[in-house]
Amino acid sequence: MSKQIHDIGVLISTTGSYGNVGETILNGCMLACEEIRADPSLSVELSPLHLDPGGDPLQYVKCMQQLISRGIRHIVGCYTSISRKEVLPTLEKHNALLFYPTHYEGFEISEHVIYTGASPNHHTSPLIGYLVKNHGTRAFCIGSNYIWAWESNRTLREGLQAHRAKVLTERYLPVGETDMQDIIESIFQSQPDFIFNTLIGESSYEFFRQFRKACLARGIDQPSRFPIASCNLSEADLECIGTEACDGHISSSVYFASLDTSQNQRFVQAYRKRFPNGPAVSVETEASYIATWLLAYGLQATGGSDSMALREAIQAKPLLAPQGRVWIDGENLHAWLTPRLASSMKDFSFRITEEAPQPVRPDPYMLNTQDDTEMGLTFPRLRIVS
Repeated sequence: MSKQIHDIGVLISTTGSYGNVGETILNGCMLACEEIRADPSLSVELSPLHLDPGGDPLQYVKCMQQLISRGIRHIVGCYTSISRKEVLPTLEKHNALLFYPTHYEGFEISEHVIYTGASPNHHTSPLIGYLVKNHGTRAFCIGSNYIWAWESNRTLREGLQAHRAKVLTERYLPVGETDMQDIIESIFQSQPDFIFNTLIGESSYEFFRQFRKACLARGIDQPSRFPIASCNLSEADLECIGTEACDGHISSSVYFASLDTSQNQRFVQAYRKRFPNGPAVSVETEASYIATWLLAYGLQATGGSDSMALREAIQAKPLLAPQGRVWIDGENLHAWLTPRLASSMKDFSFRITEEAPQPVRPDPYMLNTQDDTEMGLTFPRLRIVS
């Protein structure tokens, strides 16, 4: 069967301070494109054009304009929220559609964005209840100085208040900053029960390494005394941290490569065969894989001439993804996903400890989540994984 070829854009930074994560996003998209090309049941083929903004928000705009100038109106891409927000005006002006393949802080809905990553009620909300129940009521927040960290810490702070818990300190560093000495000393002085980490890229990797080293020098078992919890810690990040400091950390996400299902095993095996040199499969890999498959189904249903028609078609297409059933909510264009909590291991994997029993409706503005009467906080109910 002859297939109709559609040009798509892939706007991902594979260089710069978070280039390793960007490469996993690119790989997930490319794997999906190859599978779509080989699928005899589909009449479409995707021809991806990848542009690398190098982690520079202003370059994202220039790259997006370059894609638009080539007639491309469907783009998989962006990792940071600042990059997504920078390209929104261009998307709106040219009636283009961005498939945004990563977790984010929420508080946004755009008719020009399909959000296939986790919303705050998928990652931050479940983590709050877990931390208070298992570790204590005093948090130290450290993050990169931009909207992801600001809004994530605000959501955490408000959630902790519902538990009569509190944030002791919030500290922010420029993206890419690696000098952690002052912040580490501040942690030792304030003695929190846990640390909430919203650093990204090399800043995050250095914090894990330097803080573990500082704890060891003081005879402190860091994972048990100062547990570090993140909503953006993936397998690819663990590889970058290294074996000396990658274990014992808490991650709240919707996907881990260790998920034991036949669908996920097939996905992980296909990825490792295609990309034997890595980076590792991560939640970002899966989110871009989902985004690309949804885009292909939308193009098949509509022919691709109208981005808004494609958006409507995608809402009617549930997908059996590596994490389980996924679909796009018709009201807010975010994905229904399954929240999970896990602990990181020395072999760069995660041991899943808790998960929701079914996909949870995305709630980007944190308005309609279920109420957990025991904890006094709205968040998806998780079950312990035996």
